[in-house]
Amino acid sequence: MKIILKRYVKPAIKSVIYPLYERRLLRQLDFQQTPAHVGVILDGNRRWSKANPSESGDTSSARGHQVGASKIVELLDWCEQAQVKVVTLWLLSNKNLSRAPEELEPLLAIIGATVDDLASRKRWEIRPVGSLELLPATLQKQLADVALATKGIKGVHVNVAIGYGGRSEIADAVKNLIIEKTKLGKSPQEIAEAISVDEIGSHLYTAGLPDPELVIRTSGEQRLGGFLLWQSENSEFYFCEAYWPDFRRVDFLRALRDFAQRHRRFGL
Repeated sequence: MKIILKRYVKPAIKSVIYPLYERRLLRQLDFQQTPAHVGVILDGNRRWSKANPSESGDTSSARGHQVGASKIVELLDWCEQAQVKVVTLWLLSNKNLSRAPEELEPLLAIIGATVDDLASRKRWEIRPVGSLELLPATLQKQLADVALATKGIKGVHVNVAIGYGGRSEIADAVKNLIIEKTKLGKSPQEIAEAISVDEIGSHLYTAGLPDPELVIRTSGEQRLGGFLLWQSENSEFYFCEAYWPDFRRVDFLRALRDFAQRHRRFGL
């Protein structure tokens, strides 16, 4: 009897309480203080799957990643409603590319299908970012096609970080800066003199976009793991206990409220 009550009564109570709580949070928010750029580390898919077996007993990583992928459209809807302009989603780190093929291949397939689905909605401009050259050729082409097909679409600008690592991004920016100056016939001394914070910033994957004001990480982990290392210098961080597949609109609104209540000093 107790098990039945837990399974059915508690969800029923939550279904009543959470909409009321959402409305309360919305009344507390001033969307003029909404961060223009929100970065999200979508963490906890594998752990969610292990903690929430399917009826057939499936606890696979692929199932967790698939459920997590289905949550992305909801997040983008919430961002639109909150007037967020740019969202960066960390879907896969470059370190994840060394995972065993039996786990990596389904994950890459899910990412490809997810990005295609986002593009098919024709609501957002999608920019793939990361060490894309490390991805399978078919996925590289797929991402290039999505970027081209969605370019210029008005709405939330969505960066999908795939094969991404913060240190690699900075190294790539410096390399590209050097290559660019070399093609212009600059000497090593002139190139060295040209290297500056602004020059490096103009060669990052996110060049031309505002830096993230808020970075959200799910699953209870309280670290960046290399996410937007350069761009997050002045970001506010919000760590949520929920695994990504369990992330709710209430959690998102809490993050926005927390951001609005902070006194941002920008290191001063």
